[in-house]
Amino acid sequence: MQFFLYEIVARIVAIYLCVDSSRKLWLGLTERKIKPFSADPVNWILDSVQDPSNLVVHRDSAPDLYWISIGIEITVLAACLIVAIFGWWHPNT
Repeated sequence: MQFFLYEIVARIVAIYLCVDSSRKLWLGLTERKIKPFSADPVNWILDSVQDPSNLVVHRDSAPDLYWISIGIEITVLAACLIVAIFGWWHPNT
């Protein structure tokens, strides 16, 4: 029973992240600007008080960071699609 619930929750979360990542990727490619990913919790707090227009990376002004952010979103999208289709793997312990 516990395995079944893990599968359902993992697939629901993966589908949500897949939709969110694809929306962010689509808007980033069409508008030529994207908000870069930051894994640092301190940056999350600091970004919440800054002006949202300062948090985006434009393709023309910073192409390296723009394409790195696009690559991260593509990786997240592919990983979420794999989890949504095939499920989550649990080792037998």
